[in-house]
Amino acid sequence: MDSKQDKEQPETAHHGLTHFDAGGQAHMVDVGAKDETHRIAIASGIIRMKPETLAIIQSGTAKKGDVLGIARIAAIMSAKRTSDFIPLCHPLALTRIAVDFDIDASESKIRCTAQVETHGKTGVEMEALAAVQIGLLTIYDMCKAVDRGMMMTDVQVLEKHGGKSGDWLANG
Repeated sequence: MDSKQDKEQPETAHHGLTHFDAGGQAHMVDVGAKDETHRIAIASGIIRMKPETLAIIQSGTAKKGDVLGIARIAAIMSAKRTSDFIPLCHPLALTRIAVDFDIDASESKIRCTAQVETHGKTGVEMEALAAVQIGLLTIYDMCKAVDRGMMMTDVQVLEKHGGKSGDWLANG
């Protein structure tokens, strides 16, 4: 329940951070007045591992099953449930979630890329990032018995489209 003082303060960003009101209190951003637009976010990240671990993934002989198939489902599920574990994230009706894994055997790594879309009032960057992180974590979980030294790196938003701010690309 908001206090009278909270209602009198304008909902402006605190030091440029939108999840804080003018008084510095955390709040869920009001997106009610925003236009609904087609919003897209693409994120990616990498998991590095021993060549032997990558060979197990590629051969489909991991004890827990199809590593990349299960990681894809976990990534999709996490995009759908992002607001359940990011406290100030809006629950969104997602219209598309695509998750791809690209294997680079020469560097013994797998890149996870997630594209998430909606037609709504707020962006889907958090959903794309959550999909990537959980996809990579699932690979780790399924293969940790043979390689506890796997390392997840370079998780980032690559691009976003839609909304008032328009398009944004990580590389300019």
